[in-house]
Amino acid sequence: MQYSILIQYDVIDKIYVASVSELKGCMAHGSTREEAMKEIQEAMQLQLEVMHDKGMLPPTPMIYAS
Repeated sequence: MQYSILIQYDVIDKIYVASVSELKGCMAHGSTREEAMKEIQEAMQLQLEVMHDKGMLPPTPMIYAS
C-alpha cells in the first residue's frame, strides 16, 4: 500500500521530519530529506507489522484528486 508521506524541515532542530497521515503517530526524522524518507519507510513497516500482530487491519491510503 502507498501512504501519504509529509516531509517538513524543522528550522529550530535543523532536521527533516517525516510523518504519515494515515498512520497516527508514525513519524521519523533525518538530517537530509533522503534520510528522513528512509527512516519513515522503516517506521511505517514496523507500525504495520505491530498492527498485523494485533489483528488490526491497515488503514486505507488517502486518495488525492489531481
